[in-house]
Amino acid sequence: MERRKVDILCVQETRWKGSKPRSIGEGFKMFYYGVDSKRNGVGVVLKEEFVRNILEVKRVSDRVMSLKLEIQGVMLNVVSGYAPQVGCELEEKERFWSELDEVMESIPTGERVVIGADSNGHVGEGNRGDEEVMGKFGVKEMNLEGQMVVDFAKRMDMAVVNTYFQKREEHRVTYKSGGRRTQVVLPDDWETTAEVIRETGRKVLGVSSGRRKEDKETWWWNEEVQDSVQRKRLAKKKWDMDRTEENRQEYKELQCRVKREVSMAKQKAYDELYTRLDTREGEKDLYRLARQRDRDGKDVQQVRVIKDRDGRVLTSEESVQRRWKEYFEELINEENERGKRVEGVNSVEQKVDKIRKDEVRKALKRMKSGNAVGPDDIPVEVWKCLGEAAVEYLTSLFNRVLESERMPEEWRRSVLVPIFKNKGDMQSCSNYRGIKLMSHTMKLWERVVEARLRKVVEICEQQYGFMPRKSTTDAIFALRFLMEKYRDGQRELHCLFVDLEKAYDRVPREELWYCMRKSGVAEKYVRVVQDMYERSRTVVRCAVGQTEEFKVEVGLHQGSALSPFLFAIVMDQCVRGGQTGVSLDNDVCR
Repeated sequence: MERRKVDILCVQETRWKGSKPRSIGEGFKMFYYGVDSKRNGVGVVLKEEFVRNILEVKRVSDRVMSLKLEIQGVMLNVVSGYAPQVGCELEEKERFWSELDEVMESIPTGERVVIGADSNGHVGEGNRGDEEVMGKFGVKEMNLEGQMVVDFAKRMDMAVVNTYFQKREEHRVTYKSGGRRTQVVLPDDWETTAEVIRETGRKVLGVSSGRRKEDKETWWWNEEVQDSVQRKRLAKKKWDMDRTEENRQEYKELQCRVKREVSMAKQKAYDELYTRLDTREGEKDLYRLARQRDRDGKDVQQVRVIKDRDGRVLTSEESVQRRWKEYFEELINEENERGKRVEGVNSVEQKVDKIRKDEVRKALKRMKSGNAVGPDDIPVEVWKCLGEAAVEYLTSLFNRVLESERMPEEWRRSVLVPIFKNKGDMQSCSNYRGIKLMSHTMKLWERVVEARLRKVVEICEQQYGFMPRKSTTDAIFALRFLMEKYRDGQRELHCLFVDLEKAYDRVPREELWYCMRKSGVAEKYVRVVQDMYERSRTVVRCAVGQTEEFKVEVGLHQGSALSPFLFAIVMDQCVRGGQTGVSLDNDVCR
């Protein structure tokens, strides 16, 4: 403050206990609101010479406080605020803005107000439609928190001051602490690395058409067969030009030789194929051949037209894209009605260890090769080929993501590919299921987080889905065995089967955060997972191109490496309430 000639400074995340003024040296005094949980905390630091000008100190909460000063006949209200970060529950965010509203309403008209707050939001570049409250020099795209800032400024007839000054990107939001860069720099760092990888790949490997590789009938072809076929063609031309017996005999001999070599080449190729299919590496080839054979047997493999809601066939590319976007946007953003949860749960605040290299190596080893890439066009094979250099870079990257609780914006994007269910009308969107393609690097990050969550979360023994060394076939066997025993004993057995419609797509995210906390997951990991779901967007890739981007605000990510275990956590908390037992005719059912 002395170096930058600052007389009054609003600070956040003080994390001090108590709520009293404290001299901090160099002629400055701090008024703060402390907490016992070592979270949040706000304060105002001012020069000692202004302390006698203080008329009122109002401590509202660990996120909002204000000071009223009289300076040269002017009433100045200084408000310090700390908005809930991205990923916090909406109720907590609304409570913060409600408290800020109350402070503003308590200030008499005519008094001046300055708010110094960490709003944890981006108001976006440009100010179209918001010219009265902000300038053109915001940062990135507007997010939900940034929209709340703009809405507040409109209600209170205020302005977002730092958007009126054009400065370098790093001076608008970023700060330095201990030589470490903040989360705002992280995405740019990743974008630079990702672009270098993509550009190198284009130069060295080239760019494919992206179309499916079709298996030709001559997949067994080799150079010997090709040479023999070429000699046979020349002999045929020679005989056509000069029909002598000698030329005819030469052509017939070459024709027989080609037939023998083709038969031998086919037999050799089939022997090699069967040998490869018996290995673990050949398993993927077996499925590929089966899928290719299934596709070849279909009359229609892909449709470029689709029907709208009313059954009318859409033929133009724009209307088809619009329909796909409309269908999936409604499908994956629909949430079942439910009662609002009243009970809360205490968060687990504990120190989280840094990501280690061996964790990244294990996660990288678990990633399968040959899968379709996400929107960033960086396959996991890149990291596997780079070896130890990749492990070092990814460990550093993941630690920065863990520390900042912010992952690169590029990882928030995905691509939905409609896959026909092989039943019903091919022109109806409802007969397709969406396969989501996500960034392989993000899925690698998810695997690191998943491995840590599995160590701290205890899932009940009765959970067979998405659990290591368990399978739903075990549950089916146990149920059949139980039924046989009850039938032999001529006793009644009551079973309840619940079919969850679109289970992944309908999981309420607020319930997911609740279940994670209920399962004892550290709050740091809860915020990390919340960030994975913040501002997620997707497009639909159909036969006529890609649709416009739209938000995904409900449910778990399809195609995610972490989603199966998150779903298991939710289901575990759902069934725990039914494990106390219910008495039926003196029998206890669980």
